[in-house]
Amino acid sequence: MDLPKFLLGDNSDFPDDLYVIHTEYPHFILNVEQEDVEWLDGLEGSEEEITNEVNDLIQQAFDFCDSELEKYADEEE
Repeated sequence: MDLPKFLLGDNSDFPDDLYVIHTEYPHFILNVEQEDVEWLDGLEGSEEEITNEVNDLIQQAFDFCDSELEKYADEEE
């Protein structure tokens, strides 16, 4: 099965929070509302490489979330 790179998720225990799940290495879950990341894999490489990769992936996750929310808003209009 081919999975998309990012998925949106929610949880009834935390109804005000929205999550972006990154399905590729390094796997992580981003709490969009709290801007908090839970890493599911260890990160390997130099500190500079890790910092650049992390910043890029987190920005991609936020961009994905914004894009998806815009699609939902367009559908509701």
